[in-house]
Amino acid sequence: MNIFKGQNLLEFADRFKTDEDCKKYLADIKWKDGFQCVKCGHKKAQIRKDFSRTCNICSHQESSTSNTLFHKVKFGVRKAFFIVFEMSTSTKSLSASYVAVRFSVTEKTARLFMLKIREAMESSGNSPMTGIVHVDEFVLGGREKDKVGRSYNAKKKKAITAVELTEDGKVKRMYAMRIEDFSASSLQYIFVNHISREAKVITDKWRGYRPIVKAYNITQIESNGGMNFKALHTMIHQVKSWIRTTYSWVSDYNLNRYFNEFCFRINRSQSKATIFNNLITKMVQKDKVEQHKIICN
Repeated sequence: MNIFKGQNLLEFADRFKTDEDCKKYLADIKWKDGFQCVKCGHKKAQIRKDFSRTCNICSHQESSTSNTLFHKVKFGVRKAFFIVFEMSTSTKSLSASYVAVRFSVTEKTARLFMLKIREAMESSGNSPMTGIVHVDEFVLGGREKDKVGRSYNAKKKKAITAVELTEDGKVKRMYAMRIEDFSASSLQYIFVNHISREAKVITDKWRGYRPIVKAYNITQIESNGGMNFKALHTMIHQVKSWIRTTYSWVSDYNLNRYFNEFCFRINRSQSKATIFNNLITKMVQKDKVEQHKIICN
Protein backbone atom coordinates (compact mmCIF):
# COMPACT_ATOMS: atom_id res chain seq x y z
CA MET A 1 0.00 0.00 0.00
CA ASN A 2 1.28 3.46 -0.94
CA ILE A 3 0.55 5.47 2.21
CA PHE A 4 0.12 9.23 2.08
CA LYS A 5 3.03 11.19 3.54
CA GLY A 6 3.48 14.88 4.19
CA GLN A 7 1.49 17.96 5.16
CA ASN A 8 1.01 19.57 1.76
CA LEU A 9 -2.68 20.33 1.21
CA LEU A 10 -2.39 20.45 -2.60
CA GLU A 11 -0.73 17.03 -2.69
CA PHE A 12 -3.42 15.71 -0.36
CA ALA A 13 -6.23 17.09 -2.54
CA ASP A 14 -4.59 15.59 -5.63
CA ARG A 15 -4.28 12.15 -3.97
CA PHE A 16 -7.88 12.07 -2.67
CA LYS A 17 -9.96 13.53 -5.49
CA THR A 18 -13.14 11.51 -4.89
CA ASP A 19 -14.94 9.49 -2.24
CA GLU A 20 -13.82 6.36 -4.10
CA ASP A 21 -10.15 7.30 -3.63
CA CYS A 22 -10.78 7.57 0.10
CA LYS A 23 -12.73 4.29 0.25
CA LYS A 24 -9.89 2.48 -1.50
CA TYR A 25 -7.41 3.87 1.04
CA LEU A 26 -9.63 2.70 3.91
CA ALA A 27 -10.11 -0.72 2.31
CA ASP A 28 -6.36 -1.19 1.89
CA ILE A 29 -5.89 -0.49 5.61
CA LYS A 30 -8.91 -2.46 6.81
CA TRP A 31 -8.11 -5.65 4.90
CA LYS A 32 -4.32 -5.41 4.69
CA ASP A 33 -4.07 -8.76 6.52
CA GLY A 34 -6.86 -10.33 4.49
CA PHE A 35 -10.65 -10.41 4.62
CA GLN A 36 -12.69 -12.23 7.25
CA CYS A 37 -16.48 -12.12 7.17
CA VAL A 38 -17.92 -10.62 10.37
CA LYS A 39 -20.95 -12.93 10.07
CA CYS A 40 -19.66 -16.37 9.13
CA GLY A 41 -15.89 -15.97 9.49
CA HIS A 42 -15.12 -17.01 5.89
CA LYS A 43 -11.91 -15.55 4.46
CA LYS A 44 -12.71 -15.25 0.76
CA ALA A 45 -14.67 -12.41 -0.81
CA GLN A 46 -15.43 -10.57 -4.03
CA ILE A 47 -14.23 -6.97 -4.37
CA ARG A 48 -16.95 -4.55 -5.51
CA LYS A 49 -16.53 -1.33 -7.47
CA ASP A 50 -16.83 0.81 -4.30
CA PHE A 51 -14.11 -1.36 -2.72
CA SER A 52 -16.56 -3.12 -0.40
CA ARG A 53 -16.30 -6.90 0.05
CA THR A 54 -18.96 -9.56 -0.47
CA CYS A 55 -18.44 -12.85 1.34
CA ASN A 56 -18.28 -15.89 -0.98
CA ILE A 57 -20.26 -18.05 1.47
CA CYS A 58 -23.02 -15.98 3.11
CA SER A 59 -23.00 -13.05 0.62
CA HIS A 60 -22.72 -10.52 3.42
CA GLN A 61 -21.49 -7.22 1.99
CA GLU A 62 -19.22 -5.04 4.10
CA SER A 63 -18.13 -1.54 3.12
CA SER A 64 -14.71 -0.10 3.84
CA THR A 65 -16.28 2.32 6.35
CA SER A 66 -18.49 -0.09 8.31
CA ASN A 67 -17.53 -0.87 11.91
CA THR A 68 -14.94 1.92 11.90
CA LEU A 69 -15.10 5.53 13.06
CA PHE A 70 -16.17 6.39 9.49
CA HIS A 71 -19.31 4.27 9.98
CA LYS A 72 -22.35 5.98 8.42
CA VAL A 73 -20.54 9.22 7.59
CA LYS A 74 -23.31 10.96 5.65
CA PHE A 75 -21.52 14.12 4.54
CA GLY A 76 -19.01 12.28 2.34
CA VAL A 77 -15.86 10.29 3.06
CA ARG A 78 -13.69 12.83 1.22
CA LYS A 79 -14.85 15.65 3.48
CA ALA A 80 -14.17 13.40 6.46
CA PHE A 81 -10.64 12.76 5.18
CA PHE A 82 -9.99 16.50 4.86
CA ILE A 83 -11.17 17.11 8.44
CA VAL A 84 -8.86 14.33 9.68
CA PHE A 85 -6.00 15.82 7.67
CA GLU A 86 -6.58 19.31 9.09
CA MET A 87 -6.83 18.08 12.69
CA SER A 88 -3.75 15.87 12.48
CA THR A 89 -1.34 18.11 10.56
CA SER A 90 -2.32 21.55 11.82
CA THR A 91 -0.23 23.06 14.60
CA LYS A 92 -3.31 24.91 15.82
CA SER A 93 -6.64 23.39 16.77
CA LEU A 94 -9.88 23.92 14.89
CA SER A 95 -13.22 24.78 16.44
CA ALA A 96 -16.40 23.02 15.33
CA SER A 97 -17.84 26.30 14.03
CA TYR A 98 -14.74 26.85 11.85
CA VAL A 99 -14.88 23.29 10.45
CA ALA A 100 -18.62 23.64 9.79
CA VAL A 101 -18.08 26.72 7.63
CA ARG A 102 -14.94 25.42 5.94
CA PHE A 103 -16.47 22.08 4.88
CA SER A 104 -20.15 23.04 4.49
CA VAL A 105 -21.58 20.84 7.24
CA THR A 106 -23.65 21.74 10.28
CA GLU A 107 -21.83 22.69 13.46
CA LYS A 108 -23.35 19.70 15.29
CA THR A 109 -22.16 17.31 12.57
CA ALA A 110 -18.67 18.82 12.67
CA ARG A 111 -18.51 18.57 16.46
CA LEU A 112 -19.67 14.95 16.54
CA PHE A 113 -17.19 13.81 13.91
CA MET A 114 -14.34 15.75 15.52
CA LEU A 115 -15.08 13.99 18.81
CA LYS A 116 -14.80 10.65 16.98
CA ILE A 117 -11.40 11.71 15.66
CA ARG A 118 -10.31 12.62 19.19
CA GLU A 119 -11.48 9.19 20.31
CA ALA A 120 -9.02 7.66 17.83
CA MET A 121 -6.26 9.96 19.09
CA GLU A 122 -6.32 8.18 22.45
CA SER A 123 -3.05 6.50 23.40
CA SER A 124 -2.95 2.71 23.17
CA GLY A 125 -0.91 2.60 26.37
CA ASN A 126 1.48 0.10 24.79
CA SER A 127 4.56 2.32 25.15
CA PRO A 128 4.68 3.66 28.72
CA MET A 129 7.12 6.41 29.66
CA THR A 130 10.44 5.00 30.83
CA GLY A 131 12.86 7.89 31.38
CA ILE A 132 12.66 10.96 33.61
CA VAL A 133 8.98 11.78 34.11
CA HIS A 134 7.56 14.86 35.83
CA VAL A 135 4.00 14.59 37.13
CA ASP A 136 1.67 17.30 38.43
CA GLU A 137 -2.03 17.96 38.82
CA PHE A 138 -3.87 21.11 37.68
CA VAL A 139 -7.34 22.60 37.31
CA LEU A 140 -9.23 24.18 34.43
CA GLY A 141 -11.80 26.90 34.96
CA GLY A 142 -12.21 30.42 36.24
CA ARG A 143 -11.74 31.71 39.75
CA GLU A 144 -14.23 30.63 42.40
CA LYS A 145 -14.81 32.56 45.58
CA ASP A 146 -13.25 30.91 48.64
CA LYS A 147 -12.03 27.99 46.48
CA VAL A 148 -8.25 27.95 46.24
CA GLY A 149 -5.54 25.40 45.56
CA ARG A 150 -6.73 21.79 45.62
CA SER A 151 -10.27 22.50 46.92
CA TYR A 152 -12.19 19.24 46.65
CA ASN A 153 -15.67 20.75 46.27
CA ALA A 154 -14.80 23.34 43.63
CA LYS A 155 -16.51 23.31 40.23
CA LYS A 156 -13.21 23.53 38.37
CA LYS A 157 -12.26 20.52 36.25
CA LYS A 158 -9.43 18.55 37.79
CA ALA A 159 -6.69 16.94 35.72
CA ILE A 160 -3.24 15.42 35.96
CA THR A 161 -0.42 15.36 33.43
CA ALA A 162 2.84 13.47 33.03
CA VAL A 163 5.73 14.71 30.88
CA GLU A 164 8.69 12.58 29.84
CA LEU A 165 11.86 14.62 29.39
CA THR A 166 14.92 14.12 27.24
CA GLU A 167 18.41 14.18 28.79
CA ASP A 168 18.65 17.92 28.11
CA GLY A 169 15.29 18.65 29.76
CA LYS A 170 13.12 19.01 26.66
CA VAL A 171 9.66 17.51 26.31
CA LYS A 172 9.70 14.08 24.68
CA ARG A 173 6.13 12.91 25.38
CA MET A 174 3.19 13.97 27.50
CA TYR A 175 -0.17 12.61 28.59
CA ALA A 176 -3.02 14.27 30.45
CA MET A 177 -6.26 12.95 31.86
CA ARG A 178 -9.26 14.11 33.86
CA ILE A 179 -9.45 13.06 37.52
CA GLU A 180 -12.29 13.14 40.04
CA ASP A 181 -10.19 14.55 42.88
CA PHE A 182 -6.59 14.85 44.09
CA SER A 183 -6.53 11.65 46.12
CA ALA A 184 -4.09 8.80 45.45
CA SER A 185 -6.95 6.66 44.10
CA SER A 186 -7.45 9.20 41.30
CA LEU A 187 -3.82 10.20 40.75
CA GLN A 188 -2.72 6.59 40.28
CA TYR A 189 -4.40 6.20 36.88
CA ILE A 190 -1.85 8.35 35.04
CA PHE A 191 0.82 6.00 36.43
CA VAL A 192 -1.03 2.79 35.58
CA ASN A 193 -1.94 3.91 32.05
CA HIS A 194 1.17 5.76 30.91
CA ILE A 195 4.21 5.34 33.18
CA SER A 196 6.54 2.36 33.42
CA ARG A 197 7.60 1.15 36.85
CA GLU A 198 11.20 1.59 35.66
CA ALA A 199 10.71 5.33 35.09
CA LYS A 200 12.24 7.90 37.41
CA VAL A 201 9.21 9.94 38.47
CA ILE A 202 9.49 13.36 40.09
CA THR A 203 6.51 15.11 41.72
CA ASP A 204 5.95 17.96 44.15
CA LYS A 205 5.31 17.18 47.81
CA TRP A 206 1.54 16.72 47.57
CA ARG A 207 0.57 13.93 49.97
CA GLY A 208 -1.63 12.22 47.38
CA TYR A 209 1.48 10.73 45.75
CA ARG A 210 2.77 9.09 48.92
CA PRO A 211 0.78 5.81 48.66
CA ILE A 212 1.90 5.42 45.02
CA VAL A 213 5.57 5.41 46.11
CA LYS A 214 5.14 1.75 47.07
CA ALA A 215 4.73 0.76 43.41
CA TYR A 216 6.73 3.41 41.50
CA ASN A 217 10.15 5.04 41.76
CA ILE A 218 8.92 8.48 42.90
CA THR A 219 11.01 11.34 44.23
CA GLN A 220 9.12 14.26 45.81
CA ILE A 221 10.70 17.71 45.79
CA GLU A 222 9.55 21.27 46.45
CA SER A 223 7.86 22.89 43.48
CA ASN A 224 9.52 26.24 44.24
CA GLY A 225 6.76 28.14 42.50
CA GLY A 226 7.08 25.90 39.45
CA MET A 227 10.78 26.64 38.94
CA ASN A 228 11.70 22.98 39.54
CA PHE A 229 9.18 21.84 36.91
CA LYS A 230 9.63 24.40 34.14
CA ALA A 231 8.92 22.12 31.15
CA LEU A 232 5.94 20.52 32.89
CA HIS A 233 4.36 23.84 33.84
CA THR A 234 4.92 25.18 30.33
CA MET A 235 2.91 22.26 28.92
CA ILE A 236 0.17 22.74 31.52
CA HIS A 237 -0.04 26.41 30.58
CA GLN A 238 -0.24 25.52 26.89
CA VAL A 239 -3.02 22.95 27.26
CA LYS A 240 -5.06 25.29 29.48
CA SER A 241 -4.62 28.21 27.07
CA TRP A 242 -5.45 25.96 24.11
CA ILE A 243 -8.79 24.88 25.59
CA ARG A 244 -9.68 28.36 26.80
CA THR A 245 -8.90 30.22 23.57
CA THR A 246 -10.08 27.65 21.00
CA TYR A 247 -13.15 26.14 22.66
CA SER A 248 -13.85 28.44 25.67
CA TRP A 249 -15.55 25.53 27.46
CA VAL A 250 -15.40 21.72 27.40
CA SER A 251 -17.71 19.28 29.19
CA ASP A 252 -16.39 16.91 31.85
CA TYR A 253 -17.57 13.98 29.72
CA ASN A 254 -15.44 14.96 26.73
CA LEU A 255 -12.43 16.51 28.48
CA ASN A 256 -10.24 13.43 27.99
CA ARG A 257 -10.98 13.47 24.26
CA TYR A 258 -9.58 17.00 24.03
CA PHE A 259 -6.53 15.95 26.02
CA ASN A 260 -6.14 13.09 23.49
CA GLU A 261 -5.95 15.60 20.64
CA PHE A 262 -3.42 17.86 22.33
CA CYS A 263 -1.12 15.01 23.38
CA PHE A 264 -1.47 13.19 20.04
CA ARG A 265 0.04 16.11 18.15
CA ILE A 266 2.72 16.79 20.77
CA ASN A 267 3.84 13.15 20.87
CA ARG A 268 4.05 12.92 17.08
CA SER A 269 5.66 16.26 16.39
CA GLN A 270 8.76 14.49 15.08
CA SER A 271 6.79 12.27 12.68
CA LYS A 272 4.50 14.74 10.94
CA ALA A 273 5.07 13.09 7.57
CA THR A 274 3.09 10.00 8.59
CA ILE A 275 0.75 11.48 11.19
CA PHE A 276 -2.27 11.46 8.86
CA ASN A 277 -1.84 7.81 7.91
CA ASN A 278 -1.27 6.94 11.56
CA LEU A 279 -4.55 8.58 12.56
CA ILE A 280 -6.55 7.07 9.69
CA THR A 281 -5.26 3.63 10.66
CA LYS A 282 -6.34 4.16 14.27
CA MET A 283 -9.78 5.28 13.10
CA VAL A 284 -10.17 2.13 11.01
CA GLN A 285 -9.08 -0.10 13.86
CA LYS A 286 -11.42 1.57 16.37
CA ASP A 287 -14.95 0.21 16.67
CA LYS A 288 -17.77 2.43 15.51
CA VAL A 289 -19.10 4.93 18.05
CA GLU A 290 -22.85 5.55 18.09
CA GLN A 291 -23.95 9.18 18.11
CA HIS A 292 -25.81 8.92 21.43
CA LYS A 293 -22.58 7.84 23.13
CA ILE A 294 -20.87 11.11 22.26
CA ILE A 295 -22.16 14.01 24.33
CA CYS A 296 -21.40 17.34 22.72
CA ASN A 297 -19.42 19.96 24.59
